[in-house]
Amino acid sequence: MDITILDSPKKLGEQSGQKAAQEIRKAIRKNGTANIILATGASQFDTLNTLVKATGIDWSKVNMFHLDEYIGIPITHPASFRKYLKERFVDHVPALKKVHFIAGDTDRPEEECRRLNRIIREHPVDVALVGIGENGHLAFNDPPADFDTEEPYIVVELDEVCRRQQMGEGWFKTVKEVPEKAISMSIKQIMKSKSIICSVPDTRKARAVKNCLEGPVSNRHPASILQQHPDCTLFLDTESASLLSNRSQAPES
Repeated sequence: MDITILDSPKKLGEQSGQKAAQEIRKAIRKNGTANIILATGASQFDTLNTLVKATGIDWSKVNMFHLDEYIGIPITHPASFRKYLKERFVDHVPALKKVHFIAGDTDRPEEECRRLNRIIREHPVDVALVGIGENGHLAFNDPPADFDTEEPYIVVELDEVCRRQQMGEGWFKTVKEVPEKAISMSIKQIMKSKSIICSVPDTRKARAVKNCLEGPVSNRHPASILQQHPDCTLFLDTESASLLSNRSQAPES
């Protein structure tokens, strides 16, 4: 795992976005197409802002998937991840080859998982953008996460810490408004990505960062699995890195 510590969330986002653009260009040069996974949430604001401004990417050769979506929320809801990605990414780049959104408002979420699973199995992921939750989750795989399922997308239950984080970031007014279930990309599917770029700013993520980087790999700290990925780049800021015992890199200015 390559860890870079920046001195501000903005610089973190700029570098992670530049890294994502680099990996997408590389995949297109090698394969003629690029299959990417995009994350949402406050940690991705600056990353996506940088990515949509990147030059030299033929977006017509890019297939986009996303990590997760609440069950029961329409695309018009302020917290919808489809809405987030449409407004912050899809609407700002030329037409993609294909956009594979998760239809979280379906009344048959298991069938939606099967639909997505058929598609993603035919599109090996080149670049995955992810974050780490306050409870250490990766996508919506809350602890104790399922490290064993081979299914690419699964229905998951959201724990109290996760739901409070969504409210705290301003997506919902109360915890009761936060859905209790979601469709999430599984841990094993995320780990199949050729390159993973993980962006984690903010003090409120510091404990999760420490647990996931300095502790053993455990489904109690789901993002700890990233320690085992052969090509994972982790971007932190000084606040999210503040509890780390050993900083192999000084913060970049």
